[in-house]
Order: sequence, then C-alpha cells, then structure tokens
Amino acid sequence: MWQMSMELSRLTLDLTDTFPTYEKYGLKNQMDRFAISIPSNIAEGSSRTNQSFSHFLDISLGSSFELQTQILLANHRKYLSDEKTEIFEIKIEEF
Repeated sequence: MWQMSMELSRLTLDLTDTFPTYEKYGLKNQMDRFAISIPSNIAEGSSRTNQSFSHFLDISLGSSFELQTQILLANHRKYLSDEKTEIFEIKIEEF
C-alpha cells in the first residue's frame, strides 16, 4: 500500500511540475500537498497501534479523494489529458 501511494505521489509531483507558473501557489500546491500526505500518513500510522494506524489510513484515503478531485480540475483546465486523467483515476481507485 505504501509503495502504491509513493508511486501515485511521484506521478503527481512530476505532473504538477508541468503546470503553468501561475498555478505554483494554486492547484499545483494543493495537489502536491495531497499527494505527499497520502504516503506520509501511512508511514506515520505504521508506527502506531492498530487503531491509530486505521485512523491514519482513513486520512490517507481522504487525501486520495481530494487528489482525485484536483486531477479532474487539472483535466478541466487542460493541464492533463483525458488519457492521463484516466490513468490517475485507476491508480487512485486501486489505492
């Protein structure tokens, strides 16, 4: 699960690096934060009790849904093709 979330994060960071510079503090920033949050919460939760770990997994899942929303918005703004959007959505659903 952590490896899958790291792959999703790397893909997102690579994608947002291609966004226009005026998105640096907008959509790019939001997507980077969500993408980084997913594996970070899994890593943090893995050192906790099972109950706490479950809570951190829930936070990661929420971040993945937020990222999915941002992916759709990036597609709407034409920063991301329909094909790449579909790849991201599949990876998020697998996660």
